[in-house]
Amino acid sequence: MIATIKLNSKNYKIDLKAPLDLSIPMKGDETDVNAWYLPPAQIKPHIEEGYVGSVREGASINFNTITFNPHAHITHTETVGHISEQLVSVHDKFKKYFFLAEVITIAPEKKGDDWVISKKQLSYALGKKKREAVVIRTLPNTRKKKSRQYSNSNPPFMSEAAANFLKEKGIQHLLVDLPSVDKEKDEGALVAHKAFWNFRGKVRTKATITEFIYVPNKVIDGTYFLNLQLAAMVNDASPSRPILYKIID
Repeated sequence: MIATIKLNSKNYKIDLKAPLDLSIPMKGDETDVNAWYLPPAQIKPHIEEGYVGSVREGASINFNTITFNPHAHITHTETVGHISEQLVSVHDKFKKYFFLAEVITIAPEKKGDDWVISKKQLSYALGKKKREAVVIRTLPNTRKKKSRQYSNSNPPFMSEAAANFLKEKGIQHLLVDLPSVDKEKDEGALVAHKAFWNFRGKVRTKATITEFIYVPNKVIDGTYFLNLQLAAMVNDASPSRPILYKIID
């Protein structure tokens, strides 16, 4: 199933039968990826007055209640509403869902006790390329990222200068395989979030950050089309499913 996408007077071809899924599914147990000191998400049959919403338990249907936090338990996409007083719903900020994206691989640099994605690294990886979205895979890259427990681990993060660089390049959608673009414990400074969204200037309300992705090693660095799918939630963040499509030469 070959589709042709016209962008800026140029035609690109992609194969819709060959998606590359970057999302981490949530199962509702302790093997899920987790951060921010929360207990595991739960997916359990609804129970009420002796009724158990499970076919195994004798019900006619499976009727599960899901309890989770999008920031802590699953691949998610967020808006500036994550750090603002007013609600900026991710549901309202998308007018299209396909974007020209660049996949880059970064080995965070050691700085004191931290591992940091720097402006220099992003500048080298992206060069003069003009993209709507950037997908960052950090090294080392193993399948353990799909179940890692990040709380109190001081995972890698992005420097303020690096986030500002992406803003200045006009990147609208930033995707990372980390629990946050900011340091785990920074006393609420959130400098990378604020820089990317231009929080102290003309706020970029249409820009988004997607965290907790997983980029398989089979996905080579380069240019793709990104289909960023979201659950329809009126919230600062929503579970999401980023799908890459290789561009056919």
